[in-house]
Amino acid sequence: MNNLIRRAALTLSTVALLALPLLATETRTRAAAPAPPTAKPRFSPSQVEAYATASDVAFIRPGLKIIVNSVTIGSDRKVVVDFNLTDSLDQPIDRLGKTTPGPVSVSFVLSWYDPTTRQYTSYNTRVATGSATSPHPGATATQAAALAGTTVDLETGHAKFTSTTVLPAGFDQTKTHTLGIYSTRNLTAVVGIDPALQKSYFANAVVDFRPDGGTVTDKWDKMRESTTCNTCHDPLGAHGGSRQQIKLCVLCHQPQSTDANTGNTVDMKVMAHKIHMGKSLPSVIAGTPYGVSSSDFSTVVWPQMTQGKTITNCALCHEGTDATNKGAQSAVWYTNPSRAACGSCHDDVDWVTGANHPAGPQADDKACASCHQPDGLEFDASIKGAHTVWEKSKQLKGLKATVVSVTNMNPGKHPTAVFKLTNGDGSAVDGTKLTTFSPILAGPTSSYSKYYRENALTTAVFNAAAGTTSYTFTAIVPTDASGTWTVSGDIYRNATLVRGDGKASMTMREAAVNPVQYVAVTGPVTPRRVVVALANCTTCHDGGLSLHGGQRVTTLECVICHNPVEGDQSLRPANLGPAESVSMQRMIHRIHTGDNLTQDYTIIGFGGSTNNFNDVRYPGDTRNCAKCHSGSTFTLPLAQTNIASVTTLRDYFTPQGPATAACLGCHDNKDAAAHAYLNTAAFPGSTISAEACATCHGTGKDWAVEKVHAR
Repeated sequence: MNNLIRRAALTLSTVALLALPLLATETRTRAAAPAPPTAKPRFSPSQVEAYATASDVAFIRPGLKIIVNSVTIGSDRKVVVDFNLTDSLDQPIDRLGKTTPGPVSVSFVLSWYDPTTRQYTSYNTRVATGSATSPHPGATATQAAALAGTTVDLETGHAKFTSTTVLPAGFDQTKTHTLGIYSTRNLTAVVGIDPALQKSYFANAVVDFRPDGGTVTDKWDKMRESTTCNTCHDPLGAHGGSRQQIKLCVLCHQPQSTDANTGNTVDMKVMAHKIHMGKSLPSVIAGTPYGVSSSDFSTVVWPQMTQGKTITNCALCHEGTDATNKGAQSAVWYTNPSRAACGSCHDDVDWVTGANHPAGPQADDKACASCHQPDGLEFDASIKGAHTVWEKSKQLKGLKATVVSVTNMNPGKHPTAVFKLTNGDGSAVDGTKLTTFSPILAGPTSSYSKYYRENALTTAVFNAAAGTTSYTFTAIVPTDASGTWTVSGDIYRNATLVRGDGKASMTMREAAVNPVQYVAVTGPVTPRRVVVALANCTTCHDGGLSLHGGQRVTTLECVICHNPVEGDQSLRPANLGPAESVSMQRMIHRIHTGDNLTQDYTIIGFGGSTNNFNDVRYPGDTRNCAKCHSGSTFTLPLAQTNIASVTTLRDYFTPQGPATAACLGCHDNKDAAAHAYLNTAAFPGSTISAEACATCHGTGKDWAVEKVHAR
């Protein structure tokens, strides 16, 4: 029962449904009393409950589950829902919060499903009014809404909801109906407990049924948020966190609902596409912001921009990351083209005049599939073809690289590295024939302070018989070098991608995963510590990192250049002030904190590019350090190999110890800097900052990192 409780996570129970015939006399069987708990609740280190006292846990009884016992519709055409509320151990929770802490709000949405259009229609609506500060003050719009009704408690944790919303006469009993429930248990006002426990628990339930009692065969099953939305969202939690299932969301987010503030539809297939396109929307590029209600999504940047600079990875959201757990209708994105869905991203198309649409005006969706077949050639008019991700093109041969051996890795010597470069089929590749073949020598692995990146195209030697390419560095291993050093390389070739639509071919960089080989200069081989697992990066950055033009794709190489003493000093004009640090622990935290930063974070890049990260909108929860970090590498004290201080000329003080630089990456305000500064010592004769962080923030301490970041 790990991970039962999370601040914005959803704990769902199995939903039991008894669908009684329409107009039948309502019957209700008393729900069986919940079984007694079989074990004490256990919590993971990411949950605040793991650090609560036993008495607090026993008192608040963490968690919230909602169990639907039955849904009935009487002769009065009113909906009746019999349900139970329990904690994480299936013990009853008082809905009013009198006998158990925290009142529970429960809301019900009922919509019917049209399998032809794949759309829902809610039985209840409301009229919303644009706020005085919105683009359309006083404007009204119709929106799907929860059912009106009353709830009666039958016993603790067992209640019955009866709608005052009356379904229309003659409604189609044979259609699939879906009841969605969103519920919040609010403990924010409970006194006498640890403030960390004064939070809310959420639960959702979604039930498909047919009012005539028939078997449900038609159902909405396009997406499963567990393997789609929640790969980046941590987890999905809209409207204050209470709506966490995508199927619940679509019960209201349909064409019948419009945002009064902006006049924009909130139909899910339009709204979700536009939000994720954000900054790349043609309309936004042209100067028209995109928003819903009071939220402006014009700065959203999709974290998987390809070398083609277009958002094309439709399958990631629609089909997800788990082929065994995707919706039965997950193929709808390429089998059911429509003006609404396609025009949400391609929003510079005018369907009336035909502007920006090669096929001209389209009065309806009938002809869409005639041109836009599900699949075809890459980059043609087929849906999969038009959305080909460049890096995943089948035209690429698959470039691979390994370091076979390194010799002469001794102080004062010129090391020689032997690379094995191959295509995906195993055939050898001559490194001297690539677009870029730049071996890297760097060290030491404890905290990189020196690195040499050299162009080997003209001096490397290809051994056709062995299928290897050898290179001797012009740089020498420093005479004072010790420990373990690294050989890696930036290796890519320009690949031509032929368009299936006959338009001009495109050129992209096909890069090998940077090979990393550790070699001892003195002592045993000590690989670089793995602080961030690349697999964690790729849950959002699907397909792998593709940085600096696509040639750097693994974090094990990133840290070579993004080391404690590196900044943008060689690229930053003098009039822009001191250099900005690009040390990995500072840079990555600042980038992902983005629009929550209090300081400016701008890096001057190659070619004089200005890269400001203050508008980055991280879609997850930055308290979840384990989302990016490998194991417990975010806890204190840091391993003794984290020995280098970080040069931070643009921060409140410099240098910063390794832990300080990491923590102030997110906590970048002056108060946090002052706290860190006062707890850092520069002892005489030492060039390394001595940090007292672990005294209070070490594992097991009152303010342990894992404890204060728990949710």
